[in-house]
Amino acid sequence: MHEHILDIVLVEDNPADAELTLDALQTHRLANRVTVLKDGQEALEYFFGTGKYAGRDTGQRPRVVLLDLKLPKVDGLDVLRALRADERTKTLPVVILTSSKEHRDLIRSYDLGVNSYIVKPVEFEKFTEAVSEIGLYWVLMNLPPY
Repeated sequence: MHEHILDIVLVEDNPADAELTLDALQTHRLANRVTVLKDGQEALEYFFGTGKYAGRDTGQRPRVVLLDLKLPKVDGLDVLRALRADERTKTLPVVILTSSKEHRDLIRSYDLGVNSYIVKPVEFEKFTEAVSEIGLYWVLMNLPPY
């Protein structure tokens, strides 16, 4: 395992949802290191070490990527497609965390190799609980393939 592993990369354009997610993770002490990316283009630059992330050590891999679907610039499904198409990122654990209940989004996500698809609960307490459970499983229990 890489010794400089990040805990979580959160790709979320909604500042309120990003803040709720960070609060839930920190409250339950599930992630000390969270990188927040605000759109799909920034996510691709981050993972592949281009643009404003040129020179970033792409060997630093998170334990899990929490990816929203409805993102500006590059859609979440396109980010997932790019991650799965590249040898460096194809085994990254990716969890879709979205408000979309569209069946086609669910099917396309799994067709593209997502590890899990979770619809964001609307209620604050349920949202916090869902994020805590995601963190508990993916950060503390799951063994990544690297």
